[in-house]
Amino acid sequence: MDKEQQAVDTLYKTHFGKMVTAMLQFSRDIDLEMAEDLVQDAFYAALSTWKDKGIPDNPAGWAYRVCRNNAVNLLKRKKAFKNPFEGDIAIVGAAEHDENVFDDRKIQLLFACAHPSLSPKMQVVITLKYVANLRVESISRALGMTIDGIDKLLGRAKQRIKMENILLKEPSSRQLKMRLPVVHKIIYLIFNEGYRAGSGKEIIRQELCEEGLIMTKSLLDNHISSEDTAALYALLLFNTARLGARFTATGELSDLEDQDRTLWNGDLIASGSYYLNQCKIENISCYHYEAAIAYLHCKAKSFSDTDWATISQLYAQLLQDNPNPFIELNYAISLYYDSQKQEAFSLLHELQQTFLEQYYLLHAALGKLYFLEGEYHKSDLHLTKALALTNFQAEKEFVRKMLLKN
Repeated sequence: MDKEQQAVDTLYKTHFGKMVTAMLQFSRDIDLEMAEDLVQDAFYAALSTWKDKGIPDNPAGWAYRVCRNNAVNLLKRKKAFKNPFEGDIAIVGAAEHDENVFDDRKIQLLFACAHPSLSPKMQVVITLKYVANLRVESISRALGMTIDGIDKLLGRAKQRIKMENILLKEPSSRQLKMRLPVVHKIIYLIFNEGYRAGSGKEIIRQELCEEGLIMTKSLLDNHISSEDTAALYALLLFNTARLGARFTATGELSDLEDQDRTLWNGDLIASGSYYLNQCKIENISCYHYEAAIAYLHCKAKSFSDTDWATISQLYAQLLQDNPNPFIELNYAISLYYDSQKQEAFSLLHELQQTFLEQYYLLHAALGKLYFLEGEYHKSDLHLTKALALTNFQAEKEFVRKMLLKN
């Protein structure tokens, strides 16, 4: 990849959504589709122009100027634009765009994507498109959906955005406070999609984790946050710290028990500990509990040294406030390693009566725990089912490796 293409890709990754919003704000006669076309045209122009004239000092400012000029020309042709400037020179003169304005717009976009008129899935998808600046192909891979499915979802979201001017309305202080829990949930979901099956060969999933961290830190830096924000950031830092050990050098998924803990990032763990310690405990949220659990995993020198008793207690508390089958699955696993094996298997079999019966990790967990108990036939049955329930190659290889042990 040449340097000009790399510069344009970087510009897309950092500014696509913010520049689309800038075009929407430039004129009420520009709709969302037109705004996206203007930005895409500016990127195409950048690629050809920069090859001849070099990359400018302020690529975002250059692209913004091209967008503005193209927008003026387009609206003039449609006779829908009254030029507020004295002449084209004034437009060209407004060449550079302050990065601080772009940064402010990213926060505005994040809260716009949490608009209550949008479904949770729409909120995640448009956040990935306009805040994380991911292309449709990348979003489809990240969420395990087809490109056609993402396009249809975006189409419905765009209609709602257009009807209510969602990307243009700056939320009031009251709305910011009301939408903050939704923003937390969006970030949490985006990060988990990246963390769930990411590997060094799936760069897009690493990008999702990075975006989750960036968005949460932006909330903290802009003081649009709560105790939950700090707890969420601590959780994401602890999980990111362990990303490098989740896969081997050959791309194989590594179980927590087998991970090389020297690969865990000590600086990120220290940073996560700092933010967790900053959290007050008057109103404990699910993020506080999950961050505390992640902290206990991070501080353990080895798998056998893990404080499973405290972890199982934290999961029990978490379940009281947030009943959830996925949390129950982790709770059951923690009970097993806390030597409460009968209770663990009882809970795991209860989960088989829920939709988790079709979930790869439930059967992978049962397969591993039955293997540890020496019940190899049961282990084989569950691992075979787990193999059929996942489409991720790394997860399939992980299960095959366990099957070979039986």
